[in-house]
Amino acid sequence: MSDKLTKNERRAQAREQARRMQEERRRKERLRKGLTVGGIIVAAVAVVAIVAMVIVNSIRPAGPGPENMASNGIVIGEGFEAQRTAATPAEGEPTPTEPRDDIIQIEIYQDYMCPVCGTFDEANRATLEQLISTGAATVEIHPIAILDSQSLGSKYSTRSASAAACVAEFAPDQFWDFNSAMFDNQPEERTSGLSNEEIVGVAESAGIDTSGGLADCINDGRFMSWAEDATVRAGTQPLPGTDGVVADRTPTVIVNGQKYPGSPADAAGFQAFVTAAAGQQGGESGEEPAETEAPAETPAPSDEG
Repeated sequence: MSDKLTKNERRAQAREQARRMQEERRRKERLRKGLTVGGIIVAAVAVVAIVAMVIVNSIRPAGPGPENMASNGIVIGEGFEAQRTAATPAEGEPTPTEPRDDIIQIEIYQDYMCPVCGTFDEANRATLEQLISTGAATVEIHPIAILDSQSLGSKYSTRSASAAACVAEFAPDQFWDFNSAMFDNQPEERTSGLSNEEIVGVAESAGIDTSGGLADCINDGRFMSWAEDATVRAGTQPLPGTDGVVADRTPTVIVNGQKYPGSPADAAGFQAFVTAAAGQQGGESGEEPAETEAPAETPAPSDEG
């Protein structure tokens, strides 16, 4: 017992206890410093990863566009054959379609998630098909993506626009069939939309051979960056051949450079507008194309530019 120790022994015992306590403090201090340095390193790695991600996303260039969509749209003509064009290179500018005075030129800026676009397609598909098949008009489809916020994070609008670009490149003469099938299978807003594999299935249901790279193109989302760039351009820059019109809502429909102001559901109103535009083109009438009921277009959400 300590009460039987001599004075010198008690001093030695106290010194030993002090030494052990000091050693314990030093051990804890080394551990604390190690944890702190380790935490700094881990935090630094995380910051570097985040910064790298931000940098990569901010400097990622717009990818090259698809073949047959040099104008960021595909032109469908008589026999439902697509106009062939070279791909726009990465960071390149799209080439507007040349205006013609011998044919009606109809342009449709659409989002495959947009219910009003589906309404326009349902009401006017027959009219458009008749105009195309008789050679009276070309129809230029511009897939854009303004409704990604309505697909629960799946970016369906961008993915479907990219898929359309894939079809334009790999099966351009079947683009119209694909476009129709996409609206026939249109998902509702505030759902995740179709998966990429399901979009491949839609293409196959339209009679399109998806081998030879088309399925991979759709599944890989190859033209998503192109679709994003095309959407920004259409929504912020005047559309070629128009008097300052921008496609900040869908559908935006242009006939010979003039925006259709009527209801997307009004087939008769759209036919009258096309007839009037054709009359102006042929010099048969000096009247402005008839306006019909105000449209119920889908505007681009404010947080998506």
